[in-house]
Amino acid sequence: MKTIRPTDSELEILSVLWEKGPCTVREVHDVLSQTKDAGYTTTLKLMQIMHDKSLLHRDTSSKTHIYTAAVSQEKTQQQLLEKMIDTVFGGSASQLVMQALGQHSSSEEELNKIKAYLADIEKQQKNGKN
Repeated sequence: MKTIRPTDSELEILSVLWEKGPCTVREVHDVLSQTKDAGYTTTLKLMQIMHDKSLLHRDTSSKTHIYTAAVSQEKTQQQLLEKMIDTVFGGSASQLVMQALGQHSSSEEELNKIKAYLADIEKQQKNGKN
């Protein structure tokens, strides 16, 4: 399995494409320029590099090139999270969860979702061991 290691700037571009779907460089740049000060040519060059790294697909069938994410959001999040757990939390997912919950005020709805998710995991593990 190929490891996905986008930079922070590449992740910002991927996030736009995951949310909006296929876009031109201009469309991606317009979204990014709402929160950061970067030139159009910087966005263009970064997206060209991302295409070369196989992070983006590029449709060149029309005058304006259309880009799409070549990697899924879920797979990217999973790989980045695994790397963070290994490097920052010594391989302990529980340390990550405790740190996240200890530093963030969760709503009752979020806590209920977490409890339900943990109950599902526990049920799956019990069923898997029988």
